[in-house]
Amino acid sequence: MAIQFKALPTQDVRALQFGGPDAYGHTPERKISDGDGMPCRHCLKNIASGDAYLVLAYRPFPALQPYAETGPIFLHAQECERAPDTEELPEILGSSDYIVRGYGRDDRIVYGTGGVITTGSIRAWAATLFERDDIAYVHVRSARNNCYQCRIERA
Repeated sequence: MAIQFKALPTQDVRALQFGGPDAYGHTPERKISDGDGMPCRHCLKNIASGDAYLVLAYRPFPALQPYAETGPIFLHAQECERAPDTEELPEILGSSDYIVRGYGRDDRIVYGTGGVITTGSIRAWAATLFERDDIAYVHVRSARNNCYQCRIERA
């Protein structure tokens, strides 16, 4: 099964980069990267030391509901190019493992699909999940902090 890693939509990111409110209605915080562990969810690259970045609350779901997790993410403060949809692991997935789980068309967790998966096995796990008809998409989240990293869809 072919899959694609997907970055945040440019339209949503530009609104935040130009001072639009985050998921909690707050203006994103502006910081300077020390180059360690600041993954941009738009270009799917790490934010270089000395570059400005935004910290903000993000909810990768279309509406509020009990399973619509909201959490912190980082974005480049300046415009960056959106990562292309690809089967290749994004640069930001540099940890040893991640939480990977499936969601249904109702944007709710499909129980039994989540797990802490080694980074090298993410593509295979996602492909296995997509063999199920009840999986609409997959999220990749930090195994340490549960922060949203990116979305995976069928290609």
